[in-house]
Amino acid sequence: MLYLVALLLHCLPLAMGQYDICKSWVTTDDGPSWEFYACQPKAMRMKDYVTVRVDPAGITCGDPPERFCTHENPYLCSDECDASNPDLAHPPKLMFDSEDEGLATYWQSVTWRRYPEPLLANITLSWNKSIELTDDIVITFEYGRPTIMMLEKSLDNGRTWHPYQYYADDCMEAFSMPARRVRDLSTTSANRVLCTEEYSRWAGSKKEKTVRFEVRDRFAIFAGPDLKNMDNLYTRLESAKGLKDFFTVTDLRMRLLRPALGGTYVQRENLYKYFYAVSNIEVTGRCKCNLHANLCTFKEGSLQCECEHNTTGQDCGKCKKNFRSRSWRAGSYLPLPNGSPNACAAAGSAFGTYERRQRVVTAKSTTAKTTTTTPATTTSTPLAATTTQPASSIRPASEFTASVPVRATQKKTAVQSPPNTAALGPKLKPLDPPENIRAPKSKAGRTAHSAGKRHGKKPASSKSSKLIRLEPDSGPVAPIETYKDCECYGHSNRCSYIDFLNVVTCVSCKHNTRGQHCQHCRLGFYRNSSAELDDENVCIECNCNQIGSMHDRCNETGYCECKEGATGPKCDDCLPNYYWRQGCFPNVCDDELLLCQNGGTCYQNQRCICPVGFKGVLCQQSRCEADKKDCNGGPSVHGSLGTILLGVLALQLRGWVDL
Repeated sequence: MLYLVALLLHCLPLAMGQYDICKSWVTTDDGPSWEFYACQPKAMRMKDYVTVRVDPAGITCGDPPERFCTHENPYLCSDECDASNPDLAHPPKLMFDSEDEGLATYWQSVTWRRYPEPLLANITLSWNKSIELTDDIVITFEYGRPTIMMLEKSLDNGRTWHPYQYYADDCMEAFSMPARRVRDLSTTSANRVLCTEEYSRWAGSKKEKTVRFEVRDRFAIFAGPDLKNMDNLYTRLESAKGLKDFFTVTDLRMRLLRPALGGTYVQRENLYKYFYAVSNIEVTGRCKCNLHANLCTFKEGSLQCECEHNTTGQDCGKCKKNFRSRSWRAGSYLPLPNGSPNACAAAGSAFGTYERRQRVVTAKSTTAKTTTTTPATTTSTPLAATTTQPASSIRPASEFTASVPVRATQKKTAVQSPPNTAALGPKLKPLDPPENIRAPKSKAGRTAHSAGKRHGKKPASSKSSKLIRLEPDSGPVAPIETYKDCECYGHSNRCSYIDFLNVVTCVSCKHNTRGQHCQHCRLGFYRNSSAELDDENVCIECNCNQIGSMHDRCNETGYCECKEGATGPKCDDCLPNYYWRQGCFPNVCDDELLLCQNGGTCYQNQRCICPVGFKGVLCQQSRCEADKKDCNGGPSVHGSLGTILLGVLALQLRGWVDL
């Protein structure tokens, strides 16, 4: 009795819809036993668990207090940094705090008052734990991005460092490297360390603030632009030497080598406008548990994997004491979609070699027959949704980025049997529910559950309570059958089996969703990161500006693709040196670079209003063509005054004539 109670308590969380477990208690003809799966923790915001160090000593401003300027008002130096005043201090912890009501808080360095001595600063992030990056590293700078910086990584808790990426406004001058872009890399160079100029050129402190290390673009080399082919990425992570380690770190270090200049050279007369200021650092990743854990918790000041598969250690990197009948091995993403757990085994135990089995009942006989089967391939669902939960579960068949997990019923497609199963071809076999039923059942078989029950729906009534497994058929193509209780996250109540593709797909997805399981957003919409996948408001309209954007589609964060000169999430703003006039056009003139000449004035950056005697876009041409001598000699003050007097006299004469 106590055994049954303990078993019920263990299986209760599974019945409540937890995702992506490491093991499941199953019953077969050979008796009850554990069934193991490769598993890993869900992605989360790693900055919530980081330790930060800034050096050298004294690089943080405020001790002693000092004033500083901005590039917008370089000679109005009314700002002050004072470490003894909480309202004026800028300590390192402000790089990771929450910013209320849009008020940016930031760490700030001392100013470049010792120029030409370099202004150097290091920002080191440490986790005391191996983590795997799953999304871009994004660093937000206030008052301008550095013109030269480096990103470094460590795999041994800071004992040794390796370059990760170089950033410069001129890569060849700064690092003797040609400038490259991640999107230009190939499958054989996806882990290449490169130098980029995309994040270092001056674009105005109020416009471009972020510096990125593009993890998703490197994933896209294998998985495609929308990260739809994740199976290929998982295969490459297992087969390509050094690729998995490339996205693994224990520490990150930013080496800031030269601050934003706001121009092409350093103005020695005002060095108080040169400094570094970092307001936010986003690092998204998961604990590295070698595919032996689906939970990672924060204990005693550091992250710890909750190891399964009879493994132990901070990274589940070794077998438990009594389970060392063979050498420890990391789990594997292969074979897809469920991978290999490579569990540690005790002497004489079947653990670690247990194959996934399920009971198959043939159409001609009701005799139970245990058969070893290979898991069917699943369709990935790469919907980015960064989470702040410190402990959750993800299996390797789900997306490597923070994504919606693929449940067990999606991994082995099973739908409720129609009245006439013979119409689906000779290989359509009734069978008991797949392995998403995790509680132990009687020897006669497992209890049938429909996919809709996990969403709180009751199974639809049918003449046959059996489930069917769909296998490809080399015979004639069968018609598309329609079923109920589909795995559509509540966005559709109908799905169809397409025989020649061997897939079940949702029909008529609502709420602006699309895809096999209504798990993607329609073109022109993007994923609402604050909503669950079964929420009616999961997809938000892009609302791209029709004039400033290339089209009405946006990326997964809601940013539209802008035309030349346009910027902003919706492409409704213009870059510096552009003006808005039913679209963004280059400035004809401004107050800094394109100056109107010969006393002309700039009107709304669109044209120069020239004085009498001059013409041209910038008033650079003289109107006098008859008298070559005066033209060559330049404008005369007396001539200009005489022209004005003649104009006034002409106006007076015209007034007398009218009288």
